[in-house]
Amino acid sequence: MKILLTNDDGINAPGINILANHLIECDHRVTVVAPDVEKSASSHSITLHTPLRIIREEVNRYAVTGSPADSVILALQVIINNECDIVISGINRGPNLGEDILYSGTVAAAIEAMYFGLPAIAVSLCSKTLNQYQTAAHYISEMLSSNISSCIGKNEILNINVPAVTAEMIEGIKITKAGNRIYKNFVVEQQDPRGKKIYWLGGDKPQWSDEEDTDIKAIENNYISITPVSPNFTNYDSFSKVRNWANQHSNGHRK
Repeated sequence: MKILLTNDDGINAPGINILANHLIECDHRVTVVAPDVEKSASSHSITLHTPLRIIREEVNRYAVTGSPADSVILALQVIINNECDIVISGINRGPNLGEDILYSGTVAAAIEAMYFGLPAIAVSLCSKTLNQYQTAAHYISEMLSSNISSCIGKNEILNINVPAVTAEMIEGIKITKAGNRIYKNFVVEQQDPRGKKIYWLGGDKPQWSDEEDTDIKAIENNYISITPVSPNFTNYDSFSKVRNWANQHSNGHRK
């Protein structure tokens, strides 16, 4: 397969390089195009007010001075000209569970590829300290061999989270829904050396709602979580009530 790899951790991050080497060993044609520095939590930002640069580091390996979404755009429009069977974003350092989907540059890169009409996967290792990237690389390779790309719909991506354990400890795969986080003390107030207030976002470790069939439950039980994500922002269920409101209050707005 012709595979485009990208991420939000930067082109020198271990996850993307371990996955690239693994896929190359499995005879896939891999092109790596990723931000030149870490762009975690950049969501779906694109760069409009400064020029972007593409730095060719070696054959089929390029750094981009922009966001993950920028990297996908330049990869598909300039570097490989849409010559691609699937786009994989990752392996991310740390989980992308629940509401992480909204903030994640990893997921955003996959969604950008989706907008180009390509099947796309976001993959994350659920630890920032345990370097079990080989486990995630192994299972992503197995999924590609099993034609997982045929399961990806036109307007969706697959968000895959892998427990940070050895391959032998993986219990299986579960298809999950996105969970919900509950934050406490999310904003931490401190003082800078000059005595002025500064604030850190993050605070305490988030707690998760105790729902079954969620991505977080799967990870807790050493299952790989696959969540189909379809970024359709129109809530058709609300059309009727909003239309009724509009009909009741539209007279005063008519010319």
